[in-house]
Amino acid sequence: MNTPLKLAGLATLGASLFASLPVWAQDATATATEAVAEAAPAAVVDNAFIFNTLLFLIGGFLVFWMAAGFAMLEAGLVRSKNVTMQLTKNIALFSIASLMYWIVGYNLMYPGDAWTVTGYVGQLFSAKSIGGDPDIATGYSAGSDFFFQLMFCATTASIVSGTLAERIKLWPFLIFTVVLTGFLYPIEASWQWGGGWLSEAGFSDFAGSTLVHAAGGFAALAGAIILGPRLGKYTKEGRVNPMPGSNLALATLGTFVLWLGWFGFNGASQLALGTEADANAVSIIFANTNMAAASGAVVAMILSQVMYKKVDLTMVLNGALAGLVSITAGPLDPSLFGAVWIGGIGGVIVLVVVPLLDKFKIDDVVGAIPVHLVAGFWGTMAVPFYTDGTSFVTQFIGFAAIGIFMFVASIIVWVILKATMGLRPSQEDEIMGLDKAELGLEAYPDFTKG
Repeated sequence: MNTPLKLAGLATLGASLFASLPVWAQDATATATEAVAEAAPAAVVDNAFIFNTLLFLIGGFLVFWMAAGFAMLEAGLVRSKNVTMQLTKNIALFSIASLMYWIVGYNLMYPGDAWTVTGYVGQLFSAKSIGGDPDIATGYSAGSDFFFQLMFCATTASIVSGTLAERIKLWPFLIFTVVLTGFLYPIEASWQWGGGWLSEAGFSDFAGSTLVHAAGGFAALAGAIILGPRLGKYTKEGRVNPMPGSNLALATLGTFVLWLGWFGFNGASQLALGTEADANAVSIIFANTNMAAASGAVVAMILSQVMYKKVDLTMVLNGALAGLVSITAGPLDPSLFGAVWIGGIGGVIVLVVVPLLDKFKIDDVVGAIPVHLVAGFWGTMAVPFYTDGTSFVTQFIGFAAIGIFMFVASIIVWVILKATMGLRPSQEDEIMGLDKAELGLEAYPDFTKG
C-alpha cells in the first residue's frame, strides 16, 4: 500500500475513535454512577453498624469503670480492718459475673424465639457465641452487645456487696453472686429487655432503675435481713453507734468514678449512634444524667446541714448516686429542669431512708438500699411525667413484680447458704476484721505495727 493511502486510512480511523470518545465517556460515567448508587445504601448501613458498635464498646468500658467506682466507694466506707475483703469481693464478683453471663446469663436474658417459658424464662444453659462474620442487619456487632450487657449484670452484684460489708464470709457471698448473675438478674431483666411479659405490658425502664438498681437493692435487702447487723451497730436501748469509714477520700473518688461511668450506663442505652437523631439523643441523655447527679448532691448537702447542723459528706456522695439512679429509668425525655427535680428527690430519699433503716435495725454499710432500691422505685415511677405511652399503674406493677421476684428468690438462696455453710464469721473474727481473719492480708498494715 502506498504512503498517501496509508495516511488517509489512519486519519479516518483517528477521526472515528475521536468521535466515539464522548459515547465511551458517557458509558463510563453511567457505569460509575450506577456503582456509586449501588454502593451508597451499603455504605450507610456499614456506617450505622460501625457507630452503633462503637457506642456499645465505649459505653461498655465506661460501665466497666463503675466496678472500680464501687470498689473505691466501699473501700472508703468500711473500716480499715475490712478494706481488703471489700476489694477482693469486688474484683471476684465482676469476674464471676463475666463467666456466668457468658455460660448461661445472656441467652437466658435475650432468648429471641427460644423461650423455655414464653415471656418469663429464656434459654437455660445456653452459652453465648459471638463468632462468625458480622450480621450487618442487626445494626451492631454481637461481641459489642454481649460486652455492654455484661456490664449491667456485674453492676447488679456490686450493689449487694456494699450493703453486706464487714460481716459476711467471702465464699457464701461469691456463691450468691453465681446465682444472682447467672440466673436471677437475667430472668427478671428478660421480662423487659428480652421482650418478655413486662415489655408486652408497656412497662418502661430505659437503662435500669428497676431492672438493675432496684433488683440489686432487693437482693441486698434480703441479705441484710437474713445476715443481721454488724456487732455493736445497734444497742438494746435503740441507739445507733456510728461506724465511720476508713477513707473518705477513696469514697469520694469512687463516687466520681461512678458518676463518670453512668454516662456510659445511660447514654449507651440509647443502643444506636448511626443517625443524627440518635447522636442528639445520646447528648441529651448525657446532659440529663449529669444534672440529676448534681441536683441530688446539692439537695443532700442542704438537707444534711438542716437536719444535722453540719454537712455530711457521705450523704452528699449518696445524694449524687441517688440522683443518678433516679434519672436512669427515663433519661431521654425530661427537660434539664425535669432532670434537676427528679434527681433532687433522689437526694431527699437518701436523707429520709438512711435513718429509717436504722430504726428497723437494717444495717446497710454504704447506703445501697436507699440509693439503689428506693431511688430506683422513684425513678421508675417518675417516667410517666415525661414519657408518652407509659402509665403509673404499669410502672408500679413492673416494679412490684421484679421486687417480689428478686426479694423472695434472694431470701431463699440466703437461707440455704446460711443453713449449709453459714454466712457470718465468728464474733472473734468479726471483731478482728475480715482482712486478717479470712484473707490474712491487711490493706493498711503499717497502721497496726507497733
